[in-house]
Amino acid sequence: MAFVEFQNVGKTYHMGEVEINALHDASFEIEKGELVVIVGPSGAGKTTLLNILGGMDTLSVGSVMLDGREISGLNRKQLTQYRREDVGFVFQFYNLIGNLTALENVELANQICKNPLDARQILRDVGLEARQKNFPSQLSGGEQQRVAIARALAKNPKLLLCDEPTGALDYQTGKAILQLLQDTGRKTGMTVVIITHNGALTAMADRVIRVRSGTVVSVTLNEHPQDIQEIEW
Repeated sequence: MAFVEFQNVGKTYHMGEVEINALHDASFEIEKGELVVIVGPSGAGKTTLLNILGGMDTLSVGSVMLDGREISGLNRKQLTQYRREDVGFVFQFYNLIGNLTALENVELANQICKNPLDARQILRDVGLEARQKNFPSQLSGGEQQRVAIARALAKNPKLLLCDEPTGALDYQTGKAILQLLQDTGRKTGMTVVIITHNGALTAMADRVIRVRSGTVVSVTLNEHPQDIQEIEW
């Protein structure tokens, strides 16, 4: 059994009498410890797919398994616990709390998780040891995204989900963030999933999932993933 199993998943939204099929017949598997890139154009269904995998949305048909547990069968309370303990989220916009320092933002994980990692150590790991006492407004965009990644990692999640994590960053800063995610996966063995519309990033992945028109059109494995610093776009 694969670490993640996404089987024939469909998602239909109802807006009055209108039905919108955001996903249909979407299937893929992910092995533990892989860095996965999900790529596709805007409106392809990437974020819907990620939201279902992360327990932020429910599916209409199909099933989703994580580490032998059927996520698609959980009730609302169980999904809250799943999001809290098993999944780390990194978004395009950092969602930091403005009146908390970088350290305090990361320490939030200690209050909601069973086995959190040390917040100070995680900030050291992402290169922000000297910025622990700074507020988000005193940090650059790249530094804020590093805090957001540190907060997600501090939860010690089984799965790290990243939705366009470099979308609000310049080219060099974005590369540094992708390098951090790549290094984190290699160092910790954490399963990392990155959503992007940038096809060049597929070269960094162990597994590439291509999404188009609301379904998975291909899943390929990279025998020799490239270091992000070797990739240009």
